[in-house]
Order: sequence, then C-alpha cells, then structure tokens
Amino acid sequence: MKIGFGRTDITPRVGVELCGFGPYITRHSVGVRDRLWARAMAVEAGGERSVIVSCDLPGTGKWITTEVRARVTAATGLPGSALMVHCTHTHSGPNTIDLVGWGEPDAPYRELVPTRIAEACIAALAALREATLSHAEVPCVGIGHNREYDRDGLPIDEVMRPGWRPNKPELTDTTCHVLKVEADGRVIGFVSYFGCHPVVCCQHTRYIHGDFCGVATNAVEQDHPGAVGMFLQGAQGDVNPRFVHKPEAESLKALDVIAAEYAAAVRAGIAVAKPIAVDRVTSCQRSVRFRRKAWTIADLQAKLREHEATLVKATDESTTAVRMATVYVRTLRAMIARMQAGEEMSPPIEVQGFRIGPIALLGSPFETFQAIKNDVVAAADAPITLVLSFANESTGYAADRTVAARGGYAQDMVPLMYGFLPYTHAHDDLVAALGAVERELAEKPVGTAARG
Repeated sequence: MKIGFGRTDITPRVGVELCGFGPYITRHSVGVRDRLWARAMAVEAGGERSVIVSCDLPGTGKWITTEVRARVTAATGLPGSALMVHCTHTHSGPNTIDLVGWGEPDAPYRELVPTRIAEACIAALAALREATLSHAEVPCVGIGHNREYDRDGLPIDEVMRPGWRPNKPELTDTTCHVLKVEADGRVIGFVSYFGCHPVVCCQHTRYIHGDFCGVATNAVEQDHPGAVGMFLQGAQGDVNPRFVHKPEAESLKALDVIAAEYAAAVRAGIAVAKPIAVDRVTSCQRSVRFRRKAWTIADLQAKLREHEATLVKATDESTTAVRMATVYVRTLRAMIARMQAGEEMSPPIEVQGFRIGPIALLGSPFETFQAIKNDVVAAADAPITLVLSFANESTGYAADRTVAARGGYAQDMVPLMYGFLPYTHAHDDLVAALGAVERELAEKPVGTAARG
C-alpha cells in the first residue's frame, strides 16, 4: 500500500469572530494561541485511492466540501466521492458552519479556506509512497463525561484532581484509536480517533486554537520532525470535557492539562501500534433522507410568534434569552419563506465511508451521540470501525432515542437553528445509513471506481 500526508495552515487573521458557546456574543479573537491546520492523509491500495482531510474548524458548510472536492478533482483526477472533509469542531475557530448568530462569517477567510484545504489534499496525494500502517487501541479515560446522563458544571478542584473519572465512563469513549504510518524507517504520520466535544474553554476566551485535540496533535507532531498528525472526531454529541465553561484563566490552564493527557494516550498508541495488512481501499457515498417532523407553515408561524413575543418583552439585548430568540426569529422567518416558495424542507443527508484494510471509517455530518456510535460498531463486520462526526457538512445533533423522547435543545431546538425540520428517528436512521455504507464497503470488489 501507499500513504501520503499533506498539511496547510488555515489560521484566520486575528480579529475574526470565533464560533461557539452561544449566539451573538461578539467573541472577536485577540491572538493566536495555537495555529489551525488542515491535515490530509491519502491512501492507495488495490488500484484505488481515498483522501480524508481533518480541519481545525468548528465545522464546514456544504459549500466548502463542494469546492474542495472540485479543486482536488481538477488537480488530481480523484473523484469527489473518494474525498472526505472532516472537522474537529473546535469552538475557538471562525464561523465556517453557516449557523446564524454563531460568529459573523469573515468573507476573506471564507474565500480562501477551500483552496487551503484542497492544497493539503493535493499534497497528500503527491506524497503517496510505500508505507506500513500500524494500529493500536489504548486506554483514554477521564477526558470527558456524558453531559446528558451525568452531571455537568463540575467543581474545578474536583475535575482537576489527578486520576479523576466520570461517574458513568461507559457512556463516554474509554479508549482512543491510533494509526501510525512509517516509511523508510521513520514515522511520517499518525492519526488519533476519540469522541469528546472540544469545549474546554468558554465564551470569554478569545484566543484562536484547536482546543485540546488540536493542542495535543501539535505536541505529538513535534516528537516526529516532518510527520503530519491528524485528529478524527468521534461520537461527541453528548460528551463534554470534564472541564468546561469555567473562567478564562482557569480554562487556558486546563486546556494544556487535558491536551497533555490526551497526547500521552496518543504517544502510548504510537509506541505499541502493530502493523496491519491492507489489501484494499474502497469508498462509498450515499444520500439518505432522514425522517423529520411534518410541521406545516402554521406550525412554524406559531413558533415564530412565540419567539417574537420574547423579543417584544425584552429590555436588554445582551441576555441569553434575547440572543437565542433572535436566532430562532431569523431562521424561522427564512424557513417559512422557503416553505411558501415550495422549497425542499427535508434535504437528503450525505453519509460516507472508507474501508482501509480492516478499518472502516464511517462519517456523517451530525454531532453523533455515543449510543448511536455503539450500535453502529456492534452491527459492523469490520474489525475496526470508527464512527466520525462532522463529515462533509455540519447539520446539528443526532440524538439517541432517550434524549429524542424527552425533546429539548439537541432534539428540537438545534435543527431549527440550522434551518431544518427536527428529526424524528435520527438514532435508527443513522444506524441504518452507516450500516448500509459499511456493508457496501465490505462487498465492493477491489479496483472498482468510487461511487458518485
């Protein structure tokens, strides 16, 4: 097999608004704590090539993925269906999600970032060389806790105690997967996979960085001069770091502590990774319609009136209630206009997968909940199945059955922020969609073209 890596700097200029922690908080960046990167890995075996690029960004609008694929195809001939644009979901980067209110989009940056991401992919393909791929799964407990089933807002002195563990570790990732790539007797790249919302900091922190996963990856890269490291974000929709939403000074200290813990796990994985045989690389891309609530124009208008009433009564535009109501007023008005114009209100969702020997990478644009990931892995035939969030777009949460049944923020409110009707069976629909992708990858003959 052949593997190649590429990396480009995608750090925005200081002063852009940062995305995350709430709407309309005008969180303009004041400096660069750690640079942001687009890191790509190209893999070739059995006559097929695939590329995955991981970006230190909150997410990507579909337009970014479309442009990146077009540029890479034009330069290399790689079909877009064999390229996955993935994001780590840092909350300390610019708004590239197209989410109303979550940081004013920076027009110059948005013009340049697809080209920069594409350059990393093109460089990875140009760097393809014979290489050995090794894998390890190593312990990684205590980074996060499940915010839907475990208490949040934990005291600083408790969560920063050495050896801290969540009450319900089984509802988080307790291991991380590490891939090591060697050529000519040295490490040329590595990949780590773990699921945890990267929100160590808070709405008062204004420095650009890739959160604990980006800081950790940067640190491990320094152990291997010339190597490129990647982080793949797993099921993190209901998992927060143990330290979250605390004051700025404490947040920045905790960022380094948690990043160091994760870096130690990655280093352990690199040290013990064992070579795996790769006889094939296959890719699969599907557009799937997820079931959604059958709301009418009248339903949306009723919700609009509810949020407009909040604004009519408001006297202070800085409150969380007013800022959130503003998001809903703007998105609901746009949704009503689209529905009146006869536009599609339940657009298909892209799911995508790669098979690299025994490894299945299964990606969707959701913030996937742990229970969904567990069901996908349990049903998969691949020996190593990694379920990725934030693949090719960002469309909000895929809540598990329990959270969906009780409704609320993840189930009903976030889809409206994105301008979508809420899902009704995201758990079952996503398990079915990713399962179909995994089966197609396993059945696909070696050497067949990627499906568009």
